[in-house]
Amino acid sequence: MRKLAILTFVSADGVMQAPGHPDEDRSGGFDRGGWAADYWNEVMEQVMAEAMAESYDLLLGRKTYDTFASHWPHADDPIARKLNESTKYVVTSATDELQWKNSVKISGDIVEEITQLKKQEGPLLQIHGSWQLIQTLLSNKLIDEFRLWTFPLLIGSGKRLFADPSTPSNLELSKTNSTSNGVTMSFYRPIY
Repeated sequence: MRKLAILTFVSADGVMQAPGHPDEDRSGGFDRGGWAADYWNEVMEQVMAEAMAESYDLLLGRKTYDTFASHWPHADDPIARKLNESTKYVVTSATDELQWKNSVKISGDIVEEITQLKKQEGPLLQIHGSWQLIQTLLSNKLIDEFRLWTFPLLIGSGKRLFADPSTPSNLELSKTNSTSNGVTMSFYRPIY
């Protein structure tokens, strides 16, 4: 059985929207995109060592997939190589073809499809970004691990990782570390 882990960058007040670039996700009028930029290099070294060194496939929402697919196939660095070689399972209702190599559509009953995907043999399923998909997985208790990088910033508004406070769960800390610039890495396993 495959495990499913989210890999998410969050501000100290829980915002996960658009950490990488100002135009990454302006939905809801969000104008604070790119908030993680000053911390990026050191954090990405840690992400590569702690969360992306092992084999994994990606599970992505369509917006995140489109953002990634517009950049990573054209890049040539260790992150690009890992992402390009992984299988990308994409939750989408669109009927167009997915152009990025090794991409597979998931549609219909998303919860059932992902439950079946987790039952298959294969590497870890890792989710990057994909806020709406994460909310569905949270409410259906399908996440096996939270891999969080918490940045020492207060963003105020924006999409929060734990958007629905009515979905309580206890978390068990399995790994922690920090960067010299104040970003904290925390891996948690939910106790359902």
